[in-house]
Amino acid sequence: MIIGVLNQKGGVGKTTISVNLAHALALMGNRVLLVDADPQGSALAWSAVRVEEPLFPVVGMPKPTLHKDLPSIARDYAYVVIDGAPRVNELCRAAILASDRIIIPVQPSPYDVWASEEVVNLIREARVYKEAIRAAFTINRKIVNTAIGRDVASALAAYDVPVLDAILCQRVVFAESATQGRTVLEVEPTSLAASEIQQLATIVTAQWEQLAA
Repeated sequence: MIIGVLNQKGGVGKTTISVNLAHALALMGNRVLLVDADPQGSALAWSAVRVEEPLFPVVGMPKPTLHKDLPSIARDYAYVVIDGAPRVNELCRAAILASDRIIIPVQPSPYDVWASEEVVNLIREARVYKEAIRAAFTINRKIVNTAIGRDVASALAAYDVPVLDAILCQRVVFAESATQGRTVLEVEPTSLAASEIQQLATIVTAQWEQLAA
């Protein structure tokens, strides 16, 4: 299964979600591949600073032919996670067409809600060629003990794309672990951050069909 973490808006946490989700899926006993489809190469940079043995392979494929090139590679893995590129429509379209399921990270901000329309439209266009694509929003970097996450979920309802129950809060450990090429599941495995990532992985693997549109 190929999972795209995609949004046309930059800075929404695609790489953070991608690397941590890939690790959570690997901890479930799955063979996992992380594909860096962003020309900036953030996931590759994360992997390069890692000292320990790799948790899973990370490959760079920021190519408009990703949807054609990836399926043959994906056959060797239970899950492939794509860290998508912002702002480049041809790369985003290729990542969408390569994906079976798409997670759209959205920060609790009206700017993020407004910017989500572009990726939603690209997904709708892609369904002309690949009808089975399923997508859902996940709220990222919610500030703890605020209601804004709930308000954003209500605003996103206008796009007719479901919002996953897994909400990722703004937590320092996400940034701290990334600087070491590690994940929150390694640095603080019993933390709330780790629990949030594990919940996201559980929804993606076991509960998606009841939720995603």
